[in-house]
Amino acid sequence: MPMKAAHSCRSIIVHCIDFRIQKFLISWVEDLKDGYDRLSIAGGVKDLPFVLEQLEVSHRLHHIKEVYLINHEDCGAYGKQGSAGTHIRDLLKAQKEIVEKYPGLKVILYYLKLNGSFEPVD
Repeated sequence: MPMKAAHSCRSIIVHCIDFRIQKFLISWVEDLKDGYDRLSIAGGVKDLPFVLEQLEVSHRLHHIKEVYLINHEDCGAYGKQGSAGTHIRDLLKAQKEIVEKYPGLKVILYYLKLNGSFEPVD
């Protein structure tokens, strides 16, 4: 049986399933070059073990170089604990764990407001 050609993309994007943010994400990803994998999961990085499992697959199969982690304002998966501070803390924790496991990956964090503004998280 012939072997399939290797394939790769530059990035993986992790974001919430919330329908309210999809129009902003669709517009935003148009600027990404060299392809991307997309993980849409309730709460974005809230379920970090699952996110890390999927990132490992993307890294192994598609040789990604960048990870975009996007949590958003008023996320129902977070409920009452979903303050901007909580999202930022979780994004930074996810970044730390990813960089420790994959030191070569660039991890970019955003907090997405419901008005469509992507706020970088440092």
